[in-house]
Amino acid sequence: MKPSFGLVPYTGMMSLEASIDHTGPITANVRDNAALLQVIAGEDGMDARQRHVQVKDYGADFGRDLAGLRIGILREGFGHGNSEPDVDAAVRKAASRLADLGAEVEDVSIPMHLHGFSIWSALVHDGGYWAMQTHGMGLWPQAPVPSDLPHYASQWRQRGDEMSDPLKIMTLFGAYSTENYLGHYYAKAQRVRRDLVAAYDKALNHFDLLLLPTLPLRATPLPSDMSDLVEVIDRSCEMIGNTSAFNVTGHPAMSVPCAMPGGLSIGMMLVGNYWQEPTIYRVAAALEAAVDWTKP
Repeated sequence: MKPSFGLVPYTGMMSLEASIDHTGPITANVRDNAALLQVIAGEDGMDARQRHVQVKDYGADFGRDLAGLRIGILREGFGHGNSEPDVDAAVRKAASRLADLGAEVEDVSIPMHLHGFSIWSALVHDGGYWAMQTHGMGLWPQAPVPSDLPHYASQWRQRGDEMSDPLKIMTLFGAYSTENYLGHYYAKAQRVRRDLVAAYDKALNHFDLLLLPTLPLRATPLPSDMSDLVEVIDRSCEMIGNTSAFNVTGHPAMSVPCAMPGGLSIGMMLVGNYWQEPTIYRVAAALEAAVDWTKP
């Protein structure tokens, strides 16, 4: 579960880019996920990014049927250049199973979803570069960090060769963008993200949830020591075309496994209105109870 932005305090953690960083529970089942979120959600009085946080009973709707819920299958979440047909088919099959369980399921188009990764990229490259330049403190007001963080975070200057190749590329790209364009694309991305939020909010005025593949493809092999740099970079970002958009907007989004052909799991992502995690858990729990995703 990637909760609504700010629902879980980020205190004590090191940000990559404070305006898009989230933290949330990863568990083996839906019920444990809701229980863990119940414990860690809420304002802590220190994280400056928390605003009017709404904590709810995340297990309240377990066991309820799906009658009356409207779920929109996000058309632009499918058919990416690297989408695997098996992934798209499995997620659509899971959507039809939700319809069998009583939900009203239909397609919805949000063309701006396809720009989510570009907005995220501008924020994370420029913002991530400045997080390094400021030794972990970043650009945005954020939660308090350990006082010795700047000391340890500054060590990249002496040990940069030990960073992974994707991190080196991110840093070089962020440096180039910031030093040549003076933050222009970061500022533009912060402005355009409002349009992306509005596009999802418009759809969520009509639907309770949006549904799409979490990743467009199943897990790919880790690059070997003999892989070239292009393959390494491709592996590092090929999977986040759908997920990155909701880091940008801060909508709650949860990945629920729905199939496992060939021993590699496929995730279905459920996205809701801000603070509506209970609705996501309601649908996720219903699917989990109705489908054994580990079998064909």
